[in-house]
Amino acid sequence: MADDNDVVVQEAEAAGETLEKVKAEIAKAVFGQDRVIELALSAILAGGHALLIGAPGLAKTRLVEAMGTALGINSQRIQFTPDLMPSDILGSEVLDEGAGGERSFRFIKGPIFTQLLMADEINRASPRTQSALLQAMQERHVTIAGVRHDLPAPFHVLATQNPIEQEGTYPLPEAQLDRFLLKIDVTYPDIDTERQILVETTGLSDASVQPAIDGEQLMALQRLVRQMPVGEKVLTAILATVREARPEQSSDDRVRRFVDWGPSPRAGQALMLACRARALLRGRLAPSLEDVEALAEPCLGHRMAMRYDPTGQAPSMRELIGDLARSTG
Repeated sequence: MADDNDVVVQEAEAAGETLEKVKAEIAKAVFGQDRVIELALSAILAGGHALLIGAPGLAKTRLVEAMGTALGINSQRIQFTPDLMPSDILGSEVLDEGAGGERSFRFIKGPIFTQLLMADEINRASPRTQSALLQAMQERHVTIAGVRHDLPAPFHVLATQNPIEQEGTYPLPEAQLDRFLLKIDVTYPDIDTERQILVETTGLSDASVQPAIDGEQLMALQRLVRQMPVGEKVLTAILATVREARPEQSSDDRVRRFVDWGPSPRAGQALMLACRARALLRGRLAPSLEDVEALAEPCLGHRMAMRYDPTGQAPSMRELIGDLARSTG
């Protein structure tokens, strides 16, 4: 057992150096979004998917492209529109006629058969099309005409959503939101970062991102994340945070009054894995209470719903989850 622990320690130390190279490559293309990069990488290292929410022009698409290159995995981008059909994502069967006149069906794979899928403005597609992603995101395969087709490994979805424009959009159903390990809010840059953006992205040359690892190394890192130990205090804090966020189980009066429904056990799984991944990204061998506080809102915020409060006394979702994470830690 001690030997196994030593191996995990050695692998974690080596992983820290590797992940610094990955972050450095992504930072060539995306300036000043260290928190967003860290959260997106945490989601992928934890083996999950992420939903990026932010106004247009905040480098969400650029981030996904840079991540695909730096991680050494192939990527595809789908622009979601109201007329997009499930077959446009999954693929379809076509009827081929051979030289002898015999006919047979042939499956043509859609863009979902990639390792990193960018679902751009995912809420612009109809619920029918959105549902085409559900099986793929959870089970890593799709079923077409009764035949199972496995997706490449690793497989991750990074979806974007514009919080400003709501005309012609379809809110994501709760079941699909729950498939995203993290919800990442992409905010405006500070003045120094915006100055850097103006100077470095409007000239003739643009820094090119280079692969720092490949798909096999990424899956090895994902296995390492699941081997990392979690202390009893951190485990207790994760469990308490998730349970306190449910109105039926919470001792917090604000949760009982203002929360309509709370997170499922899948939220606890997401928080546990994300804390391990964030610790690895920061060069630590085990997650801490600080990881729980930092990741509670990205893990739980899209898995809860607030009641309408006409009095205006209800706290924001971010404020409430932050308070819960601090109190349980």
